[in-house]
Amino acid sequence: MYVGRFVVVAPGIGGYRVSSRSFPNRRVTDRDGTLTVGPTPDAPETDNPYVSYNCARAVETPTGEALAVLGNGSHVDPIAEKLELGYPARDALATPLLALDFEKDDYDTPRVAGVVGAESAAIGVVRRDALLVEAVEEPTVVATYETDSPEPYDLTATDADGVATELLDADLEHPVCAAGATVDDGGVALAFDNGGD
Repeated sequence: MYVGRFVVVAPGIGGYRVSSRSFPNRRVTDRDGTLTVGPTPDAPETDNPYVSYNCARAVETPTGEALAVLGNGSHVDPIAEKLELGYPARDALATPLLALDFEKDDYDTPRVAGVVGAESAAIGVVRRDALLVEAVEEPTVVATYETDSPEPYDLTATDADGVATELLDADLEHPVCAAGATVDDGGVALAFDNGGD
């Protein structure tokens, strides 16, 4: 089954995977603590604005709470910025998703995102017909296709590296790369898996 890009979050843990039929020549890189999806050196040139973006960021709220933001596009940065200003996770997700809306590509691709805290998590999606944002207590997934509403997800990994690898290896079509995040009292840990890159 092809679900496209997807986010999985739960309190303390989360991840993001790129699955792509159109732009498989991508990888995750660490840019000073922010994980960025971008083309590999051998990727064909493209002017598609949805190919490169920050997919995972660690943030700290004004109260000192550590959070991780995960998502499939340019909305990750404004979600992180809202959290840094003290917005609750629900509002930090809903405001940029509503403002940026679904991607204006040939498929009206939904935007998906999640916020992970040590004791809390929230997940969101904006698609052509809906904006959904939910607080979650168990691993929950939302994807750009097929699973475009939050659903339970069987996540077994317990660390950021394990999440990235588990999502990349999930039995879903066209895996490209993945990111993982954990949040605890020590802060945010981010990791990625480019499939042997």
